[in-house]
Amino acid sequence: MKRHRQHPRILNKGPGAQASADQHWYRIQAAGEGEQQTIEIEIYGDIGFWGITAADFVRDLKAQDDGTSPITVAINSPGGDLFDGIAIHNALQRLGERVTVRIDGACYSSASVIASGGQRVTMADNALFMIHNPWTYAAGDSEELRKVADIMDQAFEGIVASYQHRPLTIDDAELRRLINAETWLTAAEAKELGFVDEVTAGNSIKASIGHNRVLNRYQNAPKELLAQQDEPPAPEPEPAPEPAPEPEPTPEPEPAPTPEATALAAELAAGCQQAGIADLTEVLIKASGLKSRAAIQAELARAKTVRELCNAARLPDEARGLITAGLDAEGARAKLFDKLVGSGLGEIDNTPPAPDPTPTGAKAVDPGAIYARRNQRASKGAHK
Repeated sequence: MKRHRQHPRILNKGPGAQASADQHWYRIQAAGEGEQQTIEIEIYGDIGFWGITAADFVRDLKAQDDGTSPITVAINSPGGDLFDGIAIHNALQRLGERVTVRIDGACYSSASVIASGGQRVTMADNALFMIHNPWTYAAGDSEELRKVADIMDQAFEGIVASYQHRPLTIDDAELRRLINAETWLTAAEAKELGFVDEVTAGNSIKASIGHNRVLNRYQNAPKELLAQQDEPPAPEPEPAPEPAPEPEPTPEPEPAPTPEATALAAELAAGCQQAGIADLTEVLIKASGLKSRAAIQAELARAKTVRELCNAARLPDEARGLITAGLDAEGARAKLFDKLVGSGLGEIDNTPPAPDPTPTGAKAVDPGAIYARRNQRASKGAHK
């Protein structure tokens, strides 16, 4: 049984393998706000069923178009399916004066058909414009192949008609000759023939085109571009070395205790021992800083007063926490009042407390050892 195709796939692109998906770059977006909005379209890839289809283009454009904003179409494409190219060309034609086509790099085959649909066309001075005959593949008997040939002739007429939407400076016969000859045009040449309205400054051709791999499919591809395919790619610049981490600053050693500090520590320890608060000696050494005799006496007096208030409130276990927290008599009294009111333990008894003799057998306090332990803990904290 014969299998019939209603229409052959006609390419306005050189024969060869289909492009890989990672070579497609197509985007439509609105830029700016209010009266300044411009719709920007980028066609940086193949045209047709493996790339950018006319259906995709028209659908996405309708989603963005407000009917009044200017439209810029940027092209860097090796071409593709002819009828998709003609359909996109006609879609741009219908938009009229709002459309500007900007050729950034490659504008080959059906991409040049699309470009000719713009009201105004600009082209980078290092871009390339190429026109040629349609190409297809077909299989079947002689009758089917004759039908394919007829369709190819009709496709050729579609290409001619699309280019003639531009204000060309050449007649119909010369245009057909250039198409049949596979003609490559620089920006200046494309402008001279009327395919382009303005030539603009561009980037390097090699960087702009990015489609050199398709050039060997064509008969008349420029030799200088073909030569670029053999050039090794420019090496990636080596990343700058990361700066060496700054060394952590060496902590300054704790100063050795001075004779004055040692004497003050001994005096404070003796006072704590006598007052029955020997277990708070280290706390008071830290709080006083052993700055002076007045400082240690003030801390000792504070501790004794707070302890007496706690005993009067029948809350002796609160003394250590309040003294360690650095509270004076007023602060301790407020804390104790809140504690009593909140717990319902009763009223404060303001009678003098019973003596609190030092427990028999209590170990004598070594102020030098306490001072040394304090310095050791401070030194460890500095190294964390």
